[in-house]
Amino acid sequence: MLTTTLSDFRKDIKRYFDQISQNFETLIINRGKDSGIVIMSLAEYNSLKATHHELSSKANEERLDSAIQKLKSGKSFEKQLLEE
Repeated sequence: MLTTTLSDFRKDIKRYFDQISQNFETLIINRGKDSGIVIMSLAEYNSLKATHHELSSKANEERLDSAIQKLKSGKSFEKQLLEE
């Protein structure tokens, strides 16, 4: 995680954007006491949104936990996909 001030961010915006997009970094721009902005790559944002969706309901959470337990206990199986 990177942190900077708004003025430093303005001075070197391209370098910060390159670090964020290439290294999956998160940037926090401090804007005063208990205030700030977070910048992250689109891929990282989409991943967070997908995780939020998966855990958004109790049923989804239970289904995901069940799948994880099956994988850990060796009770999972593979299926071949049909090619068209």
